[in-house]
Amino acid sequence: MTTPRAAVVELAALHLDDPDPAGSLVQACRTELRDTCSVGLTLAADAALAQRVSLAAVGPLAARGEALQVNLGEGPCVEALARLEAVLAPDLDDTDVTGAWPVYAEQARGHGIRAVFALPTTGRRQTRPQPGLVLCVYRDRPGQLADADLNTARTHVDAAELLLLTVPVPDADDATDAWFLPTDAAVHQATGMISYRHSLTAGQALALLRAHAHTRQTDLSDLARAVVHHGLRLPPLPGPSDP
Repeated sequence: MTTPRAAVVELAALHLDDPDPAGSLVQACRTELRDTCSVGLTLAADAALAQRVSLAAVGPLAARGEALQVNLGEGPCVEALARLEAVLAPDLDDTDVTGAWPVYAEQARGHGIRAVFALPTTGRRQTRPQPGLVLCVYRDRPGQLADADLNTARTHVDAAELLLLTVPVPDADDATDAWFLPTDAAVHQATGMISYRHSLTAGQALALLRAHAHTRQTDLSDLARAVVHHGLRLPPLPGPSDP
């Protein structure tokens, strides 16, 4: 019988030479799930998702589910990274489960997402912290995910971690590594610009960017590109006591 670790190694080896290893791995995960679901895979340097790469999103719900978590800075993926353990939300109407991220739950339901299962890895490199990987399974109806499907998802996210460990860590100025290059680098650039303009910390600047994206009902990345490439200046939002 193949051990769980051996199955992870075998799975990673199947995708090692693929031009898009993350995409092919996530597609394979979705295909192997007994239940019909969408699957997303995120690589994040912090639990706030301020620095993250959306590695793959397969299925009609995944791209929107991943984008909402980045735009809002909350959701099961964020919680899974912060806790370093699985976050299972079989019913987004259940406030006992979604209490830490009510805005995400409401907006996700508006996009047809009724259940989310976020499975992180917890491994670390020997020489430096390893960015966290989280695989999210999205479904258009409430209900528990079968144990067999949870095990399939865990095997695939562990295989993704193993694939990541085979990629050399790039230098700070190396922009060639697809696993580490942010697909929305404009968010980081915009955060830096806002931080400088308003004398804010990076976290405060990101919060301001997210708040404006929410009030304007636009994606975080689109707003960041407007700041970086089109000179958009975001005013500070009024506080509770401001007129």
